[in-house]
Amino acid sequence: MSDVVTFSWGADEASWSIVIHGGAGAVPMEARARHVEGCKLAAIAGAAILRGGGSALDAAQRAVELLEDDPVFNAGTGAALNTSGEIELDAALMDGSLRAGAVCALPPFVSPIKIARAVLDEGVHVLYAAAGAEAFAKEHGFVRTTTEAMTSAAARAQFVTMKQSGKGSEGWAGGTVGAVARDSSGHVAAATSTGGTFMKQPGRVGDAPLLGAGTYADDEAGACSNTGHGESVMKLCMSKTAIEWLRQDMHPEDAARAAVAVLARRANGSGGIILVDRRGRLGLARTTDTMSFAAMSNQHAEPICGS
Repeated sequence: MSDVVTFSWGADEASWSIVIHGGAGAVPMEARARHVEGCKLAAIAGAAILRGGGSALDAAQRAVELLEDDPVFNAGTGAALNTSGEIELDAALMDGSLRAGAVCALPPFVSPIKIARAVLDEGVHVLYAAAGAEAFAKEHGFVRTTTEAMTSAAARAQFVTMKQSGKGSEGWAGGTVGAVARDSSGHVAAATSTGGTFMKQPGRVGDAPLLGAGTYADDEAGACSNTGHGESVMKLCMSKTAIEWLRQDMHPEDAARAAVAVLARRANGSGGIILVDRRGRLGLARTTDTMSFAAMSNQHAEPICGS
């Protein structure tokens, strides 16, 4: 298996905290600072909500909105293209009261996490797919755009390279973006968004919008967002597994390390995970070359960042 890389936040509890990730992958050295900066700005935006007494749900959503708007990440603008050269988007949002909303195989809309929030707020269903997701979005005032408008130069270049050679160029970040947060009222939330696997078949859905696989939150335990090989993550119900370890009072750092180790050992998958527990403690681990991240709490006024 690949080496497990973790980052230590210490054992301190926090009245509020947030950690975000920019996707597990292999970002080249010269591009890493740009990815980290995008994560830093997202964490600052989420932390501002938490510092002002706002909800973990709003903070996680806002952080992911910024990552979706940033074309260097594989979510929203800049998302991966499928074999037909089209964008299909997955996103999910869940809070610790077990309210949730998600969309999958969504055609191009600028901010899929906002649409997931609309699903959560309506409270009728949890997950809408493909044409049904598009219809829901339009009914709630969201405007469809085009693949061309949302495709970054890097994503287009990757698509061309893979079409010509069958292999991806080195340095594509891949993966999903996500955020987990705990607010000063003791509630937790998770938000995850992705363009999915590059050159996926049309209609393929990854782990990100599936509760218990790529995204999960429970006030009695904590919140989780995953990134990496979605099919492997789904087989292990990885986010729910990690949350159950938190329920048993495992420290999030230990739970994160254990989760990616199991991903590699049992499913031969690579990826990363971010966690916050009910006490505001944070955990993060990856088995990929990189996973940009940023974290803040009432104990860490300045972002802790890395890749």
